[in-house]
Amino acid sequence: MLQRINTLWEFWRFLLQRFIADQGNNNAAALTYTTLFAVVPMMTVTFSMLSAIPAFQDTGEQIQSFIFSNFVPSAGEALQQYLRDFTTQARQLTWIGVALLAATAFWMLVTIEKTFNTIWRVRQPRRGVSSFLLYWAILSLGPLLLGGGFAISTYFTSLSLISGPGALLGVQTLLKFMPLLFSVAAFTLLFATVPNAHVPMRHALLGGLFVAILLEAAKMLFGLYVRLFPGYQLIYGAFATVPLFLLWIYLSWLIILFGAQLVCNLGVPQHWRKREMPRLLMALGVLRVFYERQQSGLKVRLRDMHRQGWLLAEHEWEEILLFLEQQKLVAPTGSGYWVLSRDLGHYSLQQLLSHSPWPLPRAENLPEQLDEAWYPALRSGLATLQDAQAALFDGDLAQWLQPQAKSPE
Repeated sequence: MLQRINTLWEFWRFLLQRFIADQGNNNAAALTYTTLFAVVPMMTVTFSMLSAIPAFQDTGEQIQSFIFSNFVPSAGEALQQYLRDFTTQARQLTWIGVALLAATAFWMLVTIEKTFNTIWRVRQPRRGVSSFLLYWAILSLGPLLLGGGFAISTYFTSLSLISGPGALLGVQTLLKFMPLLFSVAAFTLLFATVPNAHVPMRHALLGGLFVAILLEAAKMLFGLYVRLFPGYQLIYGAFATVPLFLLWIYLSWLIILFGAQLVCNLGVPQHWRKREMPRLLMALGVLRVFYERQQSGLKVRLRDMHRQGWLLAEHEWEEILLFLEQQKLVAPTGSGYWVLSRDLGHYSLQQLLSHSPWPLPRAENLPEQLDEAWYPALRSGLATLQDAQAALFDGDLAQWLQPQAKSPE
């Protein structure tokens, strides 16, 4: 039990370190700013998509009321009427205005994808048709799925009213959890589809459940704070709703981005995280696999690295590939496959070390053993280099910086 507790503690500490390293608070602030400008365009696009289908004519207002009553604290109730008025006025825009609103909604999705790609260490974002189709699917299919869900829930509610309060008890219980289920489904799809990387569905589902539960708890605490500490109304007066709404959006994005870190790192093996393998060793291990598979005329992908014992996370794989591609050592062939593109007989280890973006690891920080034929010589060489460097630069700074005596002419 104690070992499991320590493992969980190490894992969450690792997530927090990654979240801070990826500047999660700054990204949440940027997404809050983007959301402020994109919320009305998103609502307008949603209502337009739903109004195009006769069966969903009145579903847009239901969705808006549902979101504000279940996902936004009570402080957002006054803001709901303002957003409804803004959205009503936006529907009266010309085609040029509608295009600008759609571009603003796309801008928000682009910002979300860039932030997620930073978390997943994706260096090649979607471009062109694939990016457009993803955003269009979110803007079009998302409202339709929500509308379908509301139509089904309304149908079951009407059946319970007709059949009596004792009928469909299981369905009534399900309807009570409908906000949480909608939230889990939305965040699961967000984590599974937005990053330009392979995300296992079970990891996305766990992340969606984690974010949904945490947001529900945050909503309760936020509402409690608003009721118990109403001093903000004395300061801002009638304008108090806006800063509270912005604060809630910021907290929501903090939770969502931390959930993204959870989804991204669920696939990193525990023992691999604890080893904290230096990137230089990873790069040499990757090159060894590339070299061996080149001898057999085979391509390389991340799965091949795992089979060879190098359990790299996807962001580590992408980081190392970026460096090797810059050195023109590897090249992509499509569909996630890579090949060795340079004769290693004409590329020295010194060239690799001199161009490496990572600092040379100290010999005492290296693992004692590694199942690689090149590792003992590398570890010994780094130890020798470290000793030689210490001998050459061991003098104190006063000796190095004092002016040298001039020799008599």
